[in-house]
Amino acid sequence: MLLRLAASALATTVIAGAALPALAQTATPVAASQAARFEQDRQSILAMAGDYRVRFEFDETTAFLEGYEPREPTRSGGHEIVRVIADTGTFISLQHTLVAEHGGEVMIIKHWRQDWAYEPQTVLTYTGPDTWALTQVADADRAGAWSQTVWQTDDSPRYGGVGRWDYANGVASWEARTWRPLARRDATRSPPYDRYDAMNRHVLTPTGWVHEQDNFKVRQGENGLETVVHEFGVNTYTRFDDYNVAAGDAYWTATADYWAVVRRRWDEAIIAGAGTLHVDEEAEWGSEVSEALMTLADRIQSGEIATDIAIDEATRIIAEETAQGG
Repeated sequence: MLLRLAASALATTVIAGAALPALAQTATPVAASQAARFEQDRQSILAMAGDYRVRFEFDETTAFLEGYEPREPTRSGGHEIVRVIADTGTFISLQHTLVAEHGGEVMIIKHWRQDWAYEPQTVLTYTGPDTWALTQVADADRAGAWSQTVWQTDDSPRYGGVGRWDYANGVASWEARTWRPLARRDATRSPPYDRYDAMNRHVLTPTGWVHEQDNFKVRQGENGLETVVHEFGVNTYTRFDDYNVAAGDAYWTATADYWAVVRRRWDEAIIAGAGTLHVDEEAEWGSEVSEALMTLADRIQSGEIATDIAIDEATRIIAEETAQGG
């Protein structure tokens, strides 16, 4: 995507269905003295790929708005596959896919995507309701750091941040503070806050990895931003493959070319907007065009529509959404 860096002199691999970025940046050459740490970081990111049982846990802890009562803890889970769909050395893309069974039927849901770029010049950040922008990364913050950019299920943007991998006390972890739009669990409730000021932390474990979230839930007040409540979340990925992994991989095989073009179209929209993007958010789906884009992929997999026809329709949908400023 926009934040991917051009391939370095290191080994370059591009996975089927993952097109190179529409706008590549020049990567900082990795010096020999940095090579071992750089490769250690790469292997930490790649270690998040695999087949998992996932547990999602969120607890609102402390209210900061008078009269607000923290919501009851939320618990959910399922099965999720994480695949490397691009690896150019200094850029790695991991695609998540949920695999669920209901009434004897297997349901496949394309989930979020995380893109990692080494020493990025810019990172795509959430700047407020419905709006994202490319933000310059200071040289001091870039050195030895990786950006993580997270994308919605329809490949529209979600949030991005920059941090460094740390290996203190034998544990591999990465963290960054970011602004984030509301997740579905909150957006569908029409809460008194409209964004998260979040610390995202990824930590490898002997059985997989965890994504920890330290969230302050914030709203725009009369005198500026104000915090409503604090939340702690932990998403636990435990290696497990006793489910229909093949169905998830089959979905990706059938739709990878379609999603590669969708990613490029979002890139092009950001470029056309001189580094800014406005997409209307929708509580149930994330963006107001998500349902349409996801449905086209389902129709490709079922054989109801040809990939090239679906691509043309997706191109029209994204162009109309971004041309009118959401």
